[in-house]
Amino acid sequence: MRDPLHILIVKTSSLGDVVHTLPAVTDAARARPGLRCDWLVERAFAEIPPWHPAVARVIRCDLRGWRKHLGRTVFGGDWSRFRAELRQVQYDHVIDAQGLVKSAWLARQARGPLAGPDRASAREPLAARFYTHGYTVPKHDVAHAVERARRLFAQVLDYPMPDTPPDAGLDRSRFPAPALSGPYVVFLHGTTWTSKHWSLEQWRSLGAWIAARGPRVVLPWGSEAERADAEAIAAACGGLVLPKLGLTELAGWLAHASYCVGVDTGLAHLAAALATPQLTLYGPTLPQLTGAVGANQVWLTSGEYDTIDRERPNTVSVERAKEALSQAPFPQS
Repeated sequence: MRDPLHILIVKTSSLGDVVHTLPAVTDAARARPGLRCDWLVERAFAEIPPWHPAVARVIRCDLRGWRKHLGRTVFGGDWSRFRAELRQVQYDHVIDAQGLVKSAWLARQARGPLAGPDRASAREPLAARFYTHGYTVPKHDVAHAVERARRLFAQVLDYPMPDTPPDAGLDRSRFPAPALSGPYVVFLHGTTWTSKHWSLEQWRSLGAWIAARGPRVVLPWGSEAERADAEAIAAACGGLVLPKLGLTELAGWLAHASYCVGVDTGLAHLAAALATPQLTLYGPTLPQLTGAVGANQVWLTSGEYDTIDRERPNTVSVERAKEALSQAPFPQS
């Protein structure tokens, strides 16, 4: 019997990318009993990795802060402390699941053989120069990010690629249920790309339609602009605008929701990983490559496209969204 492995996973950002790596961790833990995983991640997303039972330790990095305060980083000891923490353990494998030059460079600071996608597979081919071992996985414009991570882990840790559906390994019961009586639907309306957005008129129309059927509309937000939008949507449907919350608290709202409706945003990926029934609306991006993956997921796209186009707007209609929700396991009074 092999000794249990101790590995370091390097997936620093973004929220959706971190969530997309969780099914690979589940595969690895099942295939390699006793597997112990540490995870290097950006500080903003450090709450997520320890939700998985196979993750033992989280090491936080802060690339943006380090660049912004370079003097403190170099001369104030921030970098030295980070590197010392990263090098505490001799790992059996260090896996760069991101395939970028910045992630490969960070991973190179750890102790242990470094693996990642090979030059033909990495999102940034130059990253492969940092790896001790490079592995062929489907390219990012061919296969979904979840599949890419699962195939990479299977090759590095030497087990057959599972044919089971992706399993993020999250226990919904660990997230406390919100103190809100009755069913509710979470609107995930905020996102970074302008082209991914749905208009306020569309959200207000759908919110009123949902409220007329019983559930309360709940609206989280991450910026002042998103909070203003949330308040405008809530005013049209009697919705609840949440206070500013951390990821663990937000996960509780998502895990116990009757349904989520969202655009292509990190919280939509988190809701999918929690297996919350969800309708996700796509415009410039391709759900077959980076869509919300999990049980009970429905995708609506703006058309039949095979390329990502940042300028392509989200043109999914309210009528299509209502039709999809009418056919879904949606709570109705």
